[in-house]
Amino acid sequence: MSRLFETRPDDDGLPGRERRIAVLVVMVGTLMAVIDTTMINIALPSIARDLEISAARAVWVVSLFQIVCAATLLLFASLSELVSRRRLYIAGLVVFTLASLGAALSNGLEMLLAFRALQGLGAAATLSIGPSIYRLIFPTRLLGSAMGLSAVVVAAGYASGPTLGGVILSFADWPWLFALNVPVGLLALTLAVRALPAEPRRRGGFDIAGALLSAAMLASFFLAMDGAGHQAPWWEVLGLMLASLVAGWLFLRRQRRASHPLLPLSLFDEPRFTLAIVVSGLAFVGQGLAFIALSFLYQQEMGFSPLQTAWLFTPWPLTIMFAAPLAGRLADRFNPSLLSTLGLGMLLVGLVALALLPQGAGILDILWRTALCGLGFGFFQAPNNREMMSSVSKARSNNASGMMSTTRTIGQSLGVALVGVFLALGAGSVQASLWLGCGACALAVVVSLRRVPLAPGAQAAPTQRASPGPD
Repeated sequence: MSRLFETRPDDDGLPGRERRIAVLVVMVGTLMAVIDTTMINIALPSIARDLEISAARAVWVVSLFQIVCAATLLLFASLSELVSRRRLYIAGLVVFTLASLGAALSNGLEMLLAFRALQGLGAAATLSIGPSIYRLIFPTRLLGSAMGLSAVVVAAGYASGPTLGGVILSFADWPWLFALNVPVGLLALTLAVRALPAEPRRRGGFDIAGALLSAAMLASFFLAMDGAGHQAPWWEVLGLMLASLVAGWLFLRRQRRASHPLLPLSLFDEPRFTLAIVVSGLAFVGQGLAFIALSFLYQQEMGFSPLQTAWLFTPWPLTIMFAAPLAGRLADRFNPSLLSTLGLGMLLVGLVALALLPQGAGILDILWRTALCGLGFGFFQAPNNREMMSSVSKARSNNASGMMSTTRTIGQSLGVALVGVFLALGAGSVQASLWLGCGACALAVVVSLRRVPLAPGAQAAPTQRASPGPD
C-alpha cells in the first residue's frame, strides 16, 4: 500500500502526501453510495410495516434510487468537464448528505421517495467521475493499482452493507440507516474541500438535448428491466424498451452533431476502449444473473435461510478484495488485457461449477465455487478498468469514467431482469439462468482474447525482437 503514495520526479498526478487524503475522499464517497444501496435492501420489510404500505410499493425505495442514479451517470460525467470534477464531486456529496437527512426524517412514502431520488442524483455525481478522479490523483505508472483499490472499495461496500444494516436494525429503527450517512458525509465534505485537486474547466456550452435524451433512454431501459424482473405485463415492458430504443437512436444522432457532445463517439474509435466496455458489460450481465439466480437456488431449492444465503455469498466480495489489488499491481507491469482474460476464465469455471452444483451439496462445496468466482472477478475487474482508463486521453477520462459506470449498471440490471424472465417460464428456470450467465461470461472471454494483441506492450514486443542488436 505504501508504494501508492511514493513520489518520483517524473510522476504526474498529486504528490504522495496529498494523494492520501484525496483518495480517502473518493473511497468514502463510493462506500456511502454502495453501502446505502445494499443496506436499504434488508430494511424494506421494516419500511413497509412502519409506513403501512405494501411490499411491492416499498421496493420503489430501492428501485427509484437505482433508476435515477443510473439514468444520470453519463450526464454528470459530461457536466464535470464544464464545472470541474472537484466542484461536481463536492456538490454530489452535499446533495447525497442532505438527502440522507431528509430520508431519515421522512414520515411517508412520497416524502421518502423524493429524498431517495435526490440521493440517487448525489450518488450519480460522485460515482460517475470516481474512476477519473483516481486517474487525476495517481500517476500513470500506478493506474492499475489505483483501479484495484477502487474495486476493493466497491467490493467492501457490497460485503459490509447487509451486515451493517442488520446490526443497526437490531437495536434501532430504519431511519438510522439514512442518518448514518450524515456524519460520514460531513467528514467527506471537509476532506474534499481540502484535498481534491483543482483543474481548469472547459469553455463552451452543455449538450442539454443530449442530456435529456440520455436520461430518457436510460430511465426507460431500467424501468423496462425492473418490470421484466417483477413480471410486469409484456406490453408495458416492450413499450418501455421501444421508448428506450427510440431515445437511444435520437441520442446517437444528436451526439454526431453536437459541438460539445454528452458522450463523444470518438471514444469508440479506440478498439481497446470499445472492447473493454463490451467485455465489462458481458461480465456484469453474468454476475447479475448469478447473484439473483443463486439466491433462489439456495433458498427455494436447497432450503437455506436468508441469513445463511447472505453468508454463502460472502466469499465473492471477500476474494475480490484480495485479488483486485494484486491484479491491479500486476496490470501496471504486464498486459492488462491478458490478466483480465485470465480472470474471466476463472470466473467462467466458477460459474460452471455453481451451475453443476448437486442438490445435496454441502456448505464447503458452495463456498469454494463462490470464492473462485470472486477470485476470477477480482483479477478481471481491476486490469479491465485500467485498460479502459488508460486507452483514452486524460481529457476524455471523465467520459470514459461515466461510460464505465453506466455499462456496469446496465449489465447488472439486464442480468437481474433475465432471471425474472426465466423464473416466469417455470421449471428449471434457475439452472437455465445460471447457464445463461456462463454463456455471457464465455462470450466475454472470446471478446477479451481479441484485444490481448492490441495492448501497447504486446504491440511493442515484436518490434523489439526484430530490432538488430548492438554491433
